[in-house]
Amino acid sequence: MTGHPTVVFADLTGSTRVFEAIGNARATETVTRLIQWIGGVCESHGGRVVKSLGDGVFAIFASGAKATHAVLELQRNHQKRLQTWPAPLRMELQIGVASGEVVEVDGDCYGDAVNLASRLSDLAGPGQIWATESVIDQLQGGEARHRSLGPINIRGKNEMPVVHRIDWQDEVTEFLTMPASLAAPTGRGADSSFGQIELAWLDVRSMFRAEELPIHLGRVDDAQFVVNDPRVSRLHARIEARLGSCVLVDISTYGTWVRFHGTAGASGEIALRRDECVLHGSGEIGLGAPLSDFSAPTISFNTTGSSVLLSRSGR
Repeated sequence: MTGHPTVVFADLTGSTRVFEAIGNARATETVTRLIQWIGGVCESHGGRVVKSLGDGVFAIFASGAKATHAVLELQRNHQKRLQTWPAPLRMELQIGVASGEVVEVDGDCYGDAVNLASRLSDLAGPGQIWATESVIDQLQGGEARHRSLGPINIRGKNEMPVVHRIDWQDEVTEFLTMPASLAAPTGRGADSSFGQIELAWLDVRSMFRAEELPIHLGRVDDAQFVVNDPRVSRLHARIEARLGSCVLVDISTYGTWVRFHGTAGASGEIALRRDECVLHGSGEIGLGAPLSDFSAPTISFNTTGSSVLLSRSGR
């Protein structure tokens, strides 16, 4: 299969926390070694490191397949390394991959694929690989498992590109865990499938229909729902429509907490750390601090089924 120039941005998350924990000298040495290792893996798969970007690597490959093999090795081997590290020192990888025209000038690379891969790396969240459909189209069947996240709104682009999440975990683990967390609730008819979600924080209130998802909750303008609090990560959590359900995915540094109406106290909270849960009914989402902390940045949510949407639109 013919390949196309493919750009990879691989960034370490949580480096600021590591510098605070162990000091500048040791943290700099640790980050430098990781960056060198990332570059070495890219080169072993035929890639060329264009530049190192502080706590990340920008590399270019001759095809989407070569790039995909490289990023799969990066995530799998880095995850094994992190299992032996103390929690405060763990820096996960978030990776963006995009294929397309690339222009080289004086050893540097420019073009739409470069900008898109960089943005996908920012959006992907710790431990994830996001790739454009142009990358996925270059893969042979069975080279990599992936799932479509649908069209994603990218700042600076008029058209929303279709983005896929490349799954790098063991297939058995994925098979065992995914259906359990995402299966549709039993005893409900098709009319109860997710239709829209309303979010409210302070005086900010927004409504998102299922077809408008995924969206991000975060501290920066790139998020579709912005919560300006220092405990909130730049892109803290993602809300997706999946299998007729509304799914909240934590991609933050400090975690996300969920409490559904009808439960009370801290014991009724669900803590998410790089994890996900199905949102149903109404409740609260705490960003960066438990909901039991009265000062936690708290978003109220209310989900509505498609049948209610239809009845409202028919009035």
